[in-house]
Amino acid sequence: MVKEYEFRQVDVFTTTPNAGNPLAVVMDAQGLSTGEMQAIAVEMNLSETSFVLPPERPGADYRMRIFTPKLELPFAGHPSVGTAYILFEEGRFGKAAGPITVRQQVAIGVLPIEIRSSPGGPPLVMMTQGKPEFWPRFEDLGRLAAALGLRTDDIRRSGLTPQVASTGLKQMVVPVASLEAVTAMKPDMRVLAELETALDVTGLEVFCLQTRSGVTAHVRFFGPASGVAEDPATGSAAGGLGAYLVKHEAVDVSRSPVHITIEQGEELKRPSRIEVEVDHQKGEPRAVRDGGTCVTVFKGKLPS
Repeated sequence: MVKEYEFRQVDVFTTTPNAGNPLAVVMDAQGLSTGEMQAIAVEMNLSETSFVLPPERPGADYRMRIFTPKLELPFAGHPSVGTAYILFEEGRFGKAAGPITVRQQVAIGVLPIEIRSSPGGPPLVMMTQGKPEFWPRFEDLGRLAAALGLRTDDIRRSGLTPQVASTGLKQMVVPVASLEAVTAMKPDMRVLAELETALDVTGLEVFCLQTRSGVTAHVRFFGPASGVAEDPATGSAAGGLGAYLVKHEAVDVSRSPVHITIEQGEELKRPSRIEVEVDHQKGEPRAVRDGGTCVTVFKGKLPS
């Protein structure tokens, strides 16, 4: 007999179907091999597909594996938020009133996720990411600009310097001076993929502090080496960007946590909102949480 696996498709970082970042969540995926998971991710053809498994480490409520169409990731943001939301919606965490905290096991460790209920609306799902880390500032602005379809001056006039940051995945944070330049940029995906490999990063987070909706930052994210040309909402990169903005005092750091809201996906006609909280000590990031709301789009079954 052919075994069937239930899956859900959910739009993450939005309350509106067909916006945000779509995610496929394969439920109760024990029995699937790594190769089968990768094949399903190729078939789904989304930026990521997650697979829910029994936990293997003490304190974890469930384990999750994450695949892009090309490879497995040790951690990612919108799969963490979307998977927790689906499990909550399916009643896997009970029906406790008020905020609840669950713990997901991913390759980088066991990370807590807080689910904050909202009267009359979907819950806000906030994940704790990995410890903020930074690498030396990247001074070769011409190389970045050429790959991204920008002018060198578009980056220089931001007053900030590109830098690799991580809250679980190493990603290049690229500041740009204007919303116009970010919106108009036309990256060379082949060159970008080569740059990702050379820098040992999973994608480039391009941002400016000019926004369309009065939030903190406008973002575009590119990860062609992982099979993601452009992502409409990137939770892992939002965490790294939040830590970067606090470290370089590009936002008000007079209080802790610092609250940041990111708009992304507008160029793809999938508008998204990501909420970020950064705990810091005298401007040095100590812990990062980010997340948002989700909406289930459809349910189905996969034969295997």
